[in-house]
Amino acid sequence: MTEAEQAARIQLAAAYRVFDHLGWTEMIFNHITLRVPGPERHFLINPFGLHYREVTASNLVTVDLEGNPVRSSSHPINRAGFVIHSAIHRAVDEAHCVMHTHTTTGMSVASLQSGLSHDSFYGAQLKERVAYHDFEGVTVNPDEQSRLLANVGEKKAVILRNHGLLTWGRSLPEAFMWLWTLQRACDIQITASGAGAMIPLGEKVFEQTVREAGPDEPAVCEAVFASLVRTIETKDPTYKS
Repeated sequence: MTEAEQAARIQLAAAYRVFDHLGWTEMIFNHITLRVPGPERHFLINPFGLHYREVTASNLVTVDLEGNPVRSSSHPINRAGFVIHSAIHRAVDEAHCVMHTHTTTGMSVASLQSGLSHDSFYGAQLKERVAYHDFEGVTVNPDEQSRLLANVGEKKAVILRNHGLLTWGRSLPEAFMWLWTLQRACDIQITASGAGAMIPLGEKVFEQTVREAGPDEPAVCEAVFASLVRTIETKDPTYKS
């Protein structure tokens, strides 16, 4: 194992613990995948059957684009759950990390016919930056990949209708920042909907907000994720083992 892969393993294991810290978990389901540095299209994925708080650098599984382990592992993987991730990793060269969640507010917005509201601080940052993909059942059919890719295009924030949220990035911190922004927009929308109608924003405000803010500044992405890693480091540093 190269030093680069070991570093990627530690970073990804930290991400799983960060998701657990934030409550972005769904028992043993969902995935964060990260490309292993090197010429091969190999990726790290969580071992199926473990909760996110049990994921460590050493028990992550390295897989190819078909979801097959490239070296022996004592843990299985959920190959069906890799259908979405592998589609994006295969087609988008810059998609080094893909994240998928089933949070309550994320799934709630995904189930709304109107989709995501942009009439909030975080929602405004995502104006014209969110892709939608219709629900086709449990994602186990490889034929769905072409339709998913056609809908995603170049957008890094994706709402899987009636399903959940998905983001991708050139790095793990970037994918995380897109997901965090999308998740916060969903949180605010669902909370506000119980209190009354949201104040509508105008097109000029959207244009200015997207121009001045957004989840794609590398230095900010790195700083945000590093701060959360420090937080989990104080709770339980065993993710590095």
